[in-house]
Amino acid sequence: MSRTIIHVDMDAFYASVEQRDNPSLMEKPVIVGGAGGERGVVTTASYEARKYGIHSAMPLKKAHHLCPKGIFLPVDMEKYQAVSEQIRSILISYTPRVEPVSLDEAYLDVTASAKLYGDAEKIGREIKQRIKNELNLTASVGIAPNKFLAKIASDHGKPDGYVVVSPGEEVAFLKGLPVQRLPGVGKVTARRMSDLGLGTIGQLAAKSREELRRLFGKYGERLHELSHGVDNDEVIAEAVAKSISHETTFEVDVDDGESLRKTLALLSDRVSVRLRQEQLVAKTIGVKVRLADFTTMHRERTLLEPVDTDDQIFSVAWALFQTVPLKGKKVRLLGVVASGLSQPPAQLGLFSEGGERNRRAMSAIDNIRRKFGHTAIGRASHSQAKKENKRHTTDE
Repeated sequence: MSRTIIHVDMDAFYASVEQRDNPSLMEKPVIVGGAGGERGVVTTASYEARKYGIHSAMPLKKAHHLCPKGIFLPVDMEKYQAVSEQIRSILISYTPRVEPVSLDEAYLDVTASAKLYGDAEKIGREIKQRIKNELNLTASVGIAPNKFLAKIASDHGKPDGYVVVSPGEEVAFLKGLPVQRLPGVGKVTARRMSDLGLGTIGQLAAKSREELRRLFGKYGERLHELSHGVDNDEVIAEAVAKSISHETTFEVDVDDGESLRKTLALLSDRVSVRLRQEQLVAKTIGVKVRLADFTTMHRERTLLEPVDTDDQIFSVAWALFQTVPLKGKKVRLLGVVASGLSQPPAQLGLFSEGGERNRRAMSAIDNIRRKFGHTAIGRASHSQAKKENKRHTTDE
């Protein structure tokens, strides 16, 4: 039985949420990733900003140069997560087989949904309309027999797109697209393909499996399959995140130990909140440190018992940071990452001493933050840290 996959991808998600919530930003170049400074990178740019050549991962300094009148906003991850949950609730109303890829995109296997909700094309249109009506946002939808084609289809129609690739149309749909649209084809591989006269997916499809293997090794076999629209990857429902992290790029490089400690505390708090929101615990805590000369170092420690509280994550992160050889250099970026994620056991050992009281306290703090914002309550050191350092925060 052939599968039917839908790929839903929100259009300029973070920037679109900001424009929706502040109508004065509509039709203006909005760049999410910084608040007036030039450190860090662009997280998302509105389509108005993209006309200036701005794209995600671009240094903010370059974005300011390309669009000096652009509206630069900080990342508000808690708000985007809340909207993402609203989108997810729409998607799972059609099938439990939903695989989130990030906050703003997901795959749905609707093969078994037709009897209840109609065919995939009907479901795809309903999803787009509901996102528009209920959330006042636009999404691009791709429908195809597999994940690979569904994603290319949704990208092909952006923004506000709706593209269907029916069974039997795979090769024709791919034929004229550039080879860069294939997963794994980066700049180096694309350049080599160009030298071989292989600029489109159709030109790749015209080559035999054996010839592609000779030219590109084992990857050549994968190229042969993809160029013919073949992909057997399954939709994995509710895939658990591999890690949760928050990081900060300072406006001015920092060498003050107390400021760095306070920043690590704030980042640890944000990681712990995400863990509890997603009902996860972490067995491994790590730190990321980037120096002024762009040297980047990582340290991590695997714990005896999993954790999800501010204090425990911070104590490990601070201990790890102290092992990093700064050699008198200033710090440009700090990050805290939690990995080795799993569902918490029925009773965590870390709450064995006055644990229930600690759990209730954390729950109360989380409720206050949900209602009034993350900075409404925290360590006493946080407010001072915020005054001392302006920063750009990203999330994975």
